[in-house]
Amino acid sequence: FFNGKYFMALSWIAMVVSAAIAATSGEVSLTGEDAQGIFFSIGSHLSGSPTLSLFINLALATAIGALLLILNKVYSFVRSVTDLLASAFFLLTAANPLTSYTLNGGTALALMVAVGAFYTFASYNNKHAQRSIFLTFTVVTFCTMFQWEFVLLLPAFFIGFCYMRIMNWRSVTAMLLGIFVPFWIVLGLGIASPSDFNPFFLSSVWDELDLTQARLLIVSVAVTALAAIALTVVNLYTIISYRLQLRVYNVFFMFVAILSIVAMCIDYGELHMFLPMLNLCLAV
Repeated sequence: FFNGKYFMALSWIAMVVSAAIAATSGEVSLTGEDAQGIFFSIGSHLSGSPTLSLFINLALATAIGALLLILNKVYSFVRSVTDLLASAFFLLTAANPLTSYTLNGGTALALMVAVGAFYTFASYNNKHAQRSIFLTFTVVTFCTMFQWEFVLLLPAFFIGFCYMRIMNWRSVTAMLLGIFVPFWIVLGLGIASPSDFNPFFLSSVWDELDLTQARLLIVSVAVTALAAIALTVVNLYTIISYRLQLRVYNVFFMFVAILSIVAMCIDYGELHMFLPMLNLCLAV
């Protein structure tokens, strides 16, 4: 039952109901300052309308669950036909309304990991995967211009591509060009100037949430992080028994989970930004 589509449907409904109640109750709010990127800023409601923000966030969360299922169907990195990947992600999203009721950068981060995993996995042992590397780092670098937290994906995908056994001097060149080209375009076309640079700064979670919501978020993050670490340790023996290619695929999600936890400890004012990405890794 837990591996099937009925449980996945119930999990999705739970996520939708949780987000809808959070959005309409008036008890949950995530305000604070606009998100800062390297050059640009974006508001707390990325779509402008709170209602539209709710629907878009739920649509993206649904897409992330679907991408996890497709990813496993194509690459079979858990060596099992199961819908539990999506079900677990939907339940983890429902567990914290602060990350489910409005569109935010955290959902975009998780979506980027899910989409980027396709390019990363497809490049396994392919010495001519420079296009995938260039495209991945170009898109991630563009995103960092709107939200600093996307910088975390640069080391995440670098480690991922290294473990895919494809990093040579051409791959490194493609990576560096992928990071350089977005700045070349934005600065060269006059879309932004060096004076628009927004330095990265750490804020306190207490400044953005009231005491009750902050406690909810911190407890949720702590439980999710401990569960991710515990399940990683428990599954290590099983993963070691996989052939090399499948081990590499699973290690990618382990590293993303570790980087997410480290980022939460450093950028503790943006805990909710990294929680969806950690939820994705925990679901895997």
